[in-house]
Amino acid sequence: MTEASLDSLPPVLAGPVLRRVQARRIAWWLACSQAPARVRLTLLPEDGPPTTHSPAVHTLRAGKRLAILLVDLELDADLVPGAWTGYRFEFGHADGTWTALDDPALSYPGRDTPGLRFAPEVRALLHGSCRKPHHAGGGDGLARADAHLDQLLSGAVSETTPWPSALVLSGDQVYCDDVAGPMLRAIHGLMRRLGLREEAIAGADGSAVRCTSDLLAHPDTYYRRERLLPRTPKSERLIDLVFEGVKKPIFTTDNAHNHLITLGEVLAMYLLAWSPLPWQGLDLSPPPGLDEENAERYASESRAIAGFQQGLAAARRALAHLPVAMVFDDHDVTDDWNLSREWEDVAYGHPFSRRVIGNALVAYLLNQAWGNRPEAFGGDTLLQQTQAALDEPGGEAHEALIERLLHWRDWHYVWPTTPPLMVLDSRTHRWRSEVSPRRPSGLMDWEALTDLQQALRGHPAVLLVASAPIFGVKLIETVQRVFSFFGHPLLVDAENWMSHPGAASAMLNIFRHPKTPQTFVVLSGDVHYSFVYDVQLRPRGRRQTMDHPGPHIWQICSSGLRNSFPDGLLDKLDHLNRWLFSPRSPLNRFTRRRHMKVTPRKPEGTPHGRRLLNGSGIGLVCFDEHGAPVRIRQLLCDGRDVDFVPREAEARED
Repeated sequence: MTEASLDSLPPVLAGPVLRRVQARRIAWWLACSQAPARVRLTLLPEDGPPTTHSPAVHTLRAGKRLAILLVDLELDADLVPGAWTGYRFEFGHADGTWTALDDPALSYPGRDTPGLRFAPEVRALLHGSCRKPHHAGGGDGLARADAHLDQLLSGAVSETTPWPSALVLSGDQVYCDDVAGPMLRAIHGLMRRLGLREEAIAGADGSAVRCTSDLLAHPDTYYRRERLLPRTPKSERLIDLVFEGVKKPIFTTDNAHNHLITLGEVLAMYLLAWSPLPWQGLDLSPPPGLDEENAERYASESRAIAGFQQGLAAARRALAHLPVAMVFDDHDVTDDWNLSREWEDVAYGHPFSRRVIGNALVAYLLNQAWGNRPEAFGGDTLLQQTQAALDEPGGEAHEALIERLLHWRDWHYVWPTTPPLMVLDSRTHRWRSEVSPRRPSGLMDWEALTDLQQALRGHPAVLLVASAPIFGVKLIETVQRVFSFFGHPLLVDAENWMSHPGAASAMLNIFRHPKTPQTFVVLSGDVHYSFVYDVQLRPRGRRQTMDHPGPHIWQICSSGLRNSFPDGLLDKLDHLNRWLFSPRSPLNRFTRRRHMKVTPRKPEGTPHGRRLLNGSGIGLVCFDEHGAPVRIRQLLCDGRDVDFVPREAEARED
């Protein structure tokens, strides 16, 4: 590392990302190349004098030239709802001087700084999931969100379109298990550039990989990482279930040959996913030793990664202006994470896969979880333990932190908006099958569902974030059920709410309970296509009345931000689902599930018969004063705005 290359590192590598915003509390996330001695924040309200603050800052040093800043600002007076408030960061140095973060790329035209608009009464939300950098379909939903904010600020859209209260990212913000060769090359270059610390690696006994340097120098580190595990009977099942589990002949065709392993790799991935700055000066030429097939693949992936880089400045700007609510899904850790009891027994029983999962959780804590709920993670003990792990990756403190996070029960959270935004953890609260260890687990266990019911009591309406749709496409769920019955849930990504009878019944009973909300908006992702269902549940045990008509549920799925479903396959599944499960279909009558009326919505402008929308973009939902949607739209990366329109004639009793 030369002095010139060191000098070229910007003070801020990624961020600021705006996180939870309350009347008297604001949180941000930043990644810096140097840990500042002090941080100063100036708020610049549009209709008031500027105020300067010294926020609480948790600084986590992850390497010689990487510090992650978790900034928590408490205010003496309430933010004014609807008013624009700019903000400016300044960083103090040991010599007493200060440097301001004055980056024009962070500001919209006509604004000198990034800013926020406090909107506790939710009249609009942006939401999406599944942002895979090397997806070849083009576009980035976060860049599309940035264009929408730009239009709102410039007055280019209708004045009746509200400013979004939040940007909800319902899973797969990063893909730790499905990594392009050029992205892995960038990760390794950035790790060296930032001086990320060596990690001792356990469990790869058959490959001579003992630490990060061994891994980076190993001939199998690109496209052949599954070979790093020893071939014993136990690890054969590990490879099949964990590292090869993403090979699905139906629905997805991803692979895990470049699965991230070390903590440094995952930390570098987050920086490269959220900011254009870390990409500057990286060598993305192919690594030596690729065979012809992988060389061609590397070239193809390089074109997709170049397209991803083009949208990063816009994505970074959007993340700086909206409160960002995040939650993990499987790819933030590894595909099919906690799918079944068998999966858990195998994955957590081997030191190598346990470390891989644990490293992703440590990175999730730092980059996503803290900003969702700072008070749950702000205690000195946890953050001190995290710093100890960062100081010696692979050491005892690292293992102890992983053990603690694997048993953490507070990844879920509630934002006190109106209606409240309740974000579910459907990955670590699993209801394990009592029938067979291979059967899919329920997405939430009895304890978590009971806690959810208590949290819902007394609210007339709620915004519920569930990574996987609670009400999905019936045909696809039926196919998943068939494969699960024969003991092969991995082949079809069999993770849906209805796959576990106990969890499904408990969730639907929560919806039906007279003391839980009568208006539910469920925001989901995961499936790589977008759709909307209006669901009316029928009360059980008593007649439907005007006072208790049964809850009205809007299931809104927006997926992916930068991902899509195989278009030809989705077209066939869409048409077949509509034909097999139409209101008049005998099959629909024989497979009724939960006493509900389901009304699909058609994406406007799509061919006849289509109810599922394919294409990268971001969802926009506008609400009335009671928390019910008045407009549901997908903002596609190709520039189209597609509304979802109810098709009452196709409503079916289910």
